Order: sequence, then structure tokens, then C-alpha cells
Amino acid sequence: MSPVISTERLILRGPVITDAPAIANIAGDFNVSAMTTSMPHPYGLEDAETWIGKCRGLDWRREAMFVIEHRAFGVVGLLGFDRKRGSGTEIGYALGRPFWNRGYATEAARAGLKWAKRDWGRKVVVAGHFADNPASGQVLIKAGFLYTGDVEQRACTARGGELVPTRLMVWLA
Repeated sequence: MSPVISTERLILRGPVITDAPAIANIAGDFNVSAMTTSMPHPYGLEDAETWIGKCRGLDWRREAMFVIEHRAFGVVGLLGFDRKRGSGTEIGYALGRPFWNRGYATEAARAGLKWAKRDWGRKVVVAGHFADNPASGQVLIKAGFLYTGDVEQRACTARGGELVPTRLMVWLA
């Protein structure tokens, strides 16, 4: 069972198969997928269904994947914690373009970090954002992240594997 995290406007919960059309719509927008490392483009319903299936098999003690559901608008994005890049827990998120610049990503990140600290006991969470996506950096700053000063090249699946300068950040509980 996945945890459920509630905020004033949002619910973070594990994805279910009925979320697939909304997820495909969000991730199918190149302007969204091109700001992530792992979302392919194009991204369709089958991709969303496959991702949901993988989420169902997660070990929630090690990683967590949530849909971000707005209480009025339904599924507006995704947020997850994983350990792909070594031993540290890393947060990532994607929000549908119609929901940018409304504070939802910051609200979801703050709630997710609070959960990670309280329920997982995480004291350190890392993040990165592509240098050509400063808005994501602002989301992370508002959620309590600090820049480390490090920049690494990360491959972007949606951009055909292009290496993109990625500014690294850290959150300390």
C-alpha cells in the first residue's frame, strides 16, 4: 500500500491504472518530458500504464512514486523519490504545463519532504535541475534546497540522450 499525503490543495498518492490517461497527457508534452532525465518522448498511454505497473511493485521503504492530485482539477503531476544515482535519496517531479506557476510543485515537494523525514527518517535528500530550467530551481529553493555548487552532465531521454548541464542541490532535515 502506498502512503497518502494531503496538503491544503493537493493529495499525493500512489498511481492507479485510471490515472494513465492523465499521466500520458502530462508526460506527452515535450516541454514537460524534456525537463526530466527519464521520461521518453513521445510518451503515450502504454508508457503511462507500464510506469504505473512498475510503481505497484515498488519497495516503499526504498523508493516512492506519487501522482499529484489537485482537489479540484484531478491529476496535475508526478513526484518521486528514488536511489538511482548512488546511495542518496533523490527527489524528482513533473507538473502538467497548465499547472505551472501556481505553487503546486513547491507545495507537493514540501509535503513529500516532510513525509520522507517523518516516515522514512531521511535527513538528506538530493535533487538536480537542468540548467535551462531555472523555474525548477526556484521550486526546489522554495522547498528548502540549497545549491551545492556542483554541475554534472545528465542524459535526457526525451532529448534523444542529449547531455544537459544539471545543477545539483541538497535538502537537509
